[in-house]
Amino acid sequence: MYRKTLVLGTGNKHKAIEIAPLMNAAGLHLDLKAASAYGAFDPIEDGDTLEENAIIKARAAMALSNEWSIADDTGLFVDALNGRPGIYAARYAGIGCSFADNVRKMLGELEGIPLAQRGATFSCVIALCRPGQEPVTFGGDCRGHIAVRPSGEGGFGYDPIFVIDALGKSFAEISTEEKNTISHRSIAVSKCREAIKLLLTPTKC
Repeated sequence: MYRKTLVLGTGNKHKAIEIAPLMNAAGLHLDLKAASAYGAFDPIEDGDTLEENAIIKARAAMALSNEWSIADDTGLFVDALNGRPGIYAARYAGIGCSFADNVRKMLGELEGIPLAQRGATFSCVIALCRPGQEPVTFGGDCRGHIAVRPSGEGGFGYDPIFVIDALGKSFAEISTEEKNTISHRSIAVSKCREAIKLLLTPTKC
C-alpha cells in the first residue's frame, strides 16, 4: 500500500519521538523520515518568530528531500522575565549549552520570585512545506508556571521545571503518552495532521 512520505526537519531526537506517533494517529499512515536521511541537515535559524524559524527548517528539509516536510519551533515565554527566553529557549544559556545549563540559568534568574508570579507559556509552531506550494503553519500553547526546583525523571529541556497548571505536575513527571494529549507540541502537530489528512483525501467529482 502506498504511504505518503513526510520528512521531519529536526536534529532533536526527543522531538522526533514525540512527533512521530502524533502524526500517525487517527488513521493517518505516513512514511516518516528524518531530513538527515537525505544529507547534512543544519539550517541556520535566524528568524525573529517561531513561525519564521519553523518555516526555515521545513523548507531546508524539503530542499534536501523534495518531499512534503514539517518542522517545529518551540519557545518558552516566562511572565516574570518579560517573555524571555522566548524563541531563544534552546540556547538560553549560550551557544552549545545543555538542557541542564538552561534550567540552572532560569532558576537563578527567578530566584526569590513568588510562585504566583512565575507564570509561563510553552508555544509551538509546526510548519508544513510542500514542493510548489506556500508554507502553512499551525500553533499550540500550554499554560503553566516555572517551579522552584526540578521534579520528575522524564522529558527533556525545561520539562522538569515547567508545571502544567491543569495537572499540577511538571512535564517530566508524566509519561510521553500523557504529554502527547496536552502539550503545546501535541496541539500544533494535531492541527497539522488533520490538515495533511484533508490534503491526502481524494476529492469527489
